[in-house]
Amino acid sequence: MRESIDNLKGLVDRLLARPDEIMLSLGAGGELLVARLRALLSLLILVMPIVGALAGSKTSEVVIGLSLAVFINLMAQIWLGLARRPLRYGWLPYATGAYDITLTTLVLSLLALGDPVSATNSIVVWCFYLLAIAITALRNDGRLTLFVTALALAQYAALVAVVFWLAPARESLVSIDYGTAAISTQIERLILILMMGLLTSAIVYRMQRLVEMSGNDGLTGLPNRAWLLQGMPRMFETIRNDGGSLTLALLDLDRFKRINDEIGPRDGDRALRHFVAAVNEILQEKERLVRIGGQEFVVLMHCPIGSAWERLDRLRRSMGDRPFLPESGRDPQVITFSGGLAAYPQDGGDVSALLGSADRRLQLAKHDGRNRVVARDG
Repeated sequence: MRESIDNLKGLVDRLLARPDEIMLSLGAGGELLVARLRALLSLLILVMPIVGALAGSKTSEVVIGLSLAVFINLMAQIWLGLARRPLRYGWLPYATGAYDITLTTLVLSLLALGDPVSATNSIVVWCFYLLAIAITALRNDGRLTLFVTALALAQYAALVAVVFWLAPARESLVSIDYGTAAISTQIERLILILMMGLLTSAIVYRMQRLVEMSGNDGLTGLPNRAWLLQGMPRMFETIRNDGGSLTLALLDLDRFKRINDEIGPRDGDRALRHFVAAVNEILQEKERLVRIGGQEFVVLMHCPIGSAWERLDRLRRSMGDRPFLPESGRDPQVITFSGGLAAYPQDGGDVSALLGSADRRLQLAKHDGRNRVVARDG
């Protein structure tokens, strides 16, 4: 029982956490896909009033349907235009999710003006609640799925309450076209909305776990080279749009193979985690430590290269005061490192160029005796 509660808490925490750079990048692609699907579905919605007219629907319903179809197509093109600028508008998924739910509620409300029961018993329009929730999975953001689900529950519950409250008599909740409106049926629909939200949340959670497993190092839990290659373009775009500084530091543990052979692989793994913990202590919000090889790490720091050098050199000097203590009883090991720094965009406009500049300076640090950080070419 305790384990089940912990697993549920972990799932909720994961869904409520802000997605990392890779998930945000994937979510931006999902938002564009959703915008294209919305534009396509909007074109199909134009056909529905025509079909209704041919089937003998009321003139008022056909006019409402046609007017809404034109509005929906206009808005779909606006959302599509915004989505074509990925990652530019962080609020866009929430705005479009709220739009999809609110539009469904609006259509049901307009239908209720002609026949109150149509607002509670319509199947076709009500299903758009479920569709709006389902497509949030393409954005890879658990917070968005929970937000859209809660909004759908709140709006539909409010709509049902208003319809039943305004009904002057029981007979007004009976319709030749839509049957009888019953409270039990509306509760079942709310439960179905909730079930769709939970199912979609589980799908989002699973997708996040798969992406995390492919982008994280198994030993340290740090992002890996794949994460670096996929996440850096978003960082570059953020710097270009919002300003700020970005420094990439390439760190290599000095003679770590010899240390690993001396203390054994188990303590060697612990020594790596010891080093990771020391680096994480100096990182600020949104800064990242990435493991790209056995003993090679990349640090992404949101500060000028001079400030980055001061922080890393201070860390380098402090490592002597915090030696690693092997469990095997061997002598304490002082872990030292060499580093090379590169600033964006001065030293490179992409990941490859920055890594090349940082590696060149890392080699200078090794050539000059190791246990030092170099921020510029010799």
